[in-house]
Amino acid sequence: MCTVTYLPFNQREFILTSNRDEDVNRSSALPVQEYTINNRTIFFPKDQKANGTWIAYDVKGYTLCLLNGANKPHVPKINYKKSRGLMLLDFYFYNEPESFAKHYDFKGIEPFTLIMAYSCSDTDKVRLFELKWDEEKVELIPLDSSLPQIWSSVTLYSSEVIKNREKWFNEWLGKNTTYTPDTILFFHHFGGNGSVDNDLIINRTTKKTVSVCCINKSITHTDIIYEDILNKTLHKSKVINC
Repeated sequence: MCTVTYLPFNQREFILTSNRDEDVNRSSALPVQEYTINNRTIFFPKDQKANGTWIAYDVKGYTLCLLNGANKPHVPKINYKKSRGLMLLDFYFYNEPESFAKHYDFKGIEPFTLIMAYSCSDTDKVRLFELKWDEEKVELIPLDSSLPQIWSSVTLYSSEVIKNREKWFNEWLGKNTTYTPDTILFFHHFGGNGSVDNDLIINRTTKKTVSVCCINKSITHTDIIYEDILNKTLHKSKVINC
């Protein structure tokens, strides 16, 4: 849940890809499966510790992706009211960014950034939002869905490293005018300058990139690619959109 890219194409279609950097002692997540939440069909990998997730796809429209931290690094508390991964799934009881930001009780939840992309048959283009919670206020920020985006967690990467990652991403964009899962997955695996601490795939003493998840949303269907790096397994799902 620590590096995310968004690539738009054809107004209503996009590719959202996430590298999950996690504690080396944390149990591996379950691969992407189908779940029912609030009578909605949701696909996501499940974290076995908290039973939540960091990335989810709803066949009726909303793709969500979570990053740790909001605008700056914070000192984690010992206990929180609810896991951020469960908070993400609570979104599907609201299903509108504006309603979720206004009415959900975020108090007692660790700071986060939540990316929300909506595209369905009733829209002429993707609706893209960034929701931030810093333990004091909620910010809901509409983004230009026609522009590629990259996010890196402020809890793991300094502002200098984040700028470097934006530079690598822009260099990649300059060489790739056609977006496909294969090309962006290559970037998510090999982007960087050779640093095991700060490349797109990290291998620190206590933190590693444990998985990569790519959601390729087209008008008629959505392809989900989930790679468990630690266990060296690859899972692919094809979902027919409602």
